[in-house]
Amino acid sequence: MTARKQTMTFKQGILPLALMLALGVTLAGCGGGQGGMPPQGPADVGVVTLSAVSVPIERELPGRATPYRVAEIRPQVGGIVQKRLFAEGGEVKAGELLYQINPEVYQASFDSAKATLAKAEANLMTLKLKAERYKELVSINGVSKQEHDDAQAAWLQAQADVAAAKAALESARINLAYSRITSPIAGVIGKSSVTEGALLAVGQAAPLATVQQLDPIYVDISQSSAELLRLKREFGQQAGKAGIPVQIVLEDGSTHTQPGKLEFTDVTVDAGTGAVSLRVLVPNPKHDLLPGMFVRARLQQAEVKDALLVPQQAVSRTPKGEATVMVVGSGDKAEVRVVEASRTVGNQWLVSKGLAAGDRVIVEGLQKVQPGMPVKPSAANTLPAVPAGVSGASSTASAPSVASAASASAGK
Repeated sequence: MTARKQTMTFKQGILPLALMLALGVTLAGCGGGQGGMPPQGPADVGVVTLSAVSVPIERELPGRATPYRVAEIRPQVGGIVQKRLFAEGGEVKAGELLYQINPEVYQASFDSAKATLAKAEANLMTLKLKAERYKELVSINGVSKQEHDDAQAAWLQAQADVAAAKAALESARINLAYSRITSPIAGVIGKSSVTEGALLAVGQAAPLATVQQLDPIYVDISQSSAELLRLKREFGQQAGKAGIPVQIVLEDGSTHTQPGKLEFTDVTVDAGTGAVSLRVLVPNPKHDLLPGMFVRARLQQAEVKDALLVPQQAVSRTPKGEATVMVVGSGDKAEVRVVEASRTVGNQWLVSKGLAAGDRVIVEGLQKVQPGMPVKPSAANTLPAVPAGVSGASSTASAPSVASAASASAGK
């Protein structure tokens, strides 16, 4: 029993010692392994190599469509409407007859004025011949000088009577013509406010109908005067210059089939809104744009030469609000650049300071990179889209320029 107890006591003492030795060996092996691991290689990052392009500065502004020309149809003589000769909502031509006023009174006045003119012309002929005869007779004392002077005066008065009769005839002709109310412009006519049998009066307030020319059509838009001044400071007089193309976006989000053209920028600022009015002329052959319709106008107000575009995911902000990007510097090491990114163009930032063409900007793998770390750059899997309307090429033609730049970077 004593020997058995001694054996058990020995086993109980040696077991904890063996466990402690095994644990020490394990910890030593782990420590030696950590110190003996080979250093990690450069981090894989996706980069985009910057290239200079011409970028349009576009703005999308609210506006409303207004007719190119508007004619309110009003009577210029009074009378009873005999006929209405147009279909409401239809198209009319310039000079087309719209209303016929009873012309009987005006026709009678015209005929009377015509007869008065004929009478005056006949009287003129008689007095002219008399004046000519008296002119010959007075030289031989066949008539007195007084009779000669009276004959000359009567002839001159007859000439004045003829002129007055011609003016009265012309006035009667105009009034007769005004009994036919025609359209002064071509366009679409609205509803009629009168029907046959209505009595019209000169100078009445309500128009009989309204004709509007809708092709082309105006789109009046407004822009903040402060923003327009900022654009002019940045880009000079090219900002807001007339003649630039404008794309019209309709209320349902679709784009108008034909682009418009900026006609002018007003020189007066609205005191109530602080905005400047701009007018765009838009072709409208199918009458998709109607007066009063709310639209949005997308227009290029300036163009930046040799611009650098950086994907938005590559730009971050410091606690001070400074914009920074991570680039691949010399020796393929990551470095931070403070940049000036003032505006967005599509899904990219327009950078005016801090970068140069040829810089490789890191857009993928930023979370595993610190300044000064070695990196292994390759072309980014998702390349940024080049904004539409880039000067010198279409959007589809410009996109490969960025892709090729990134591919060239990967091949280095």
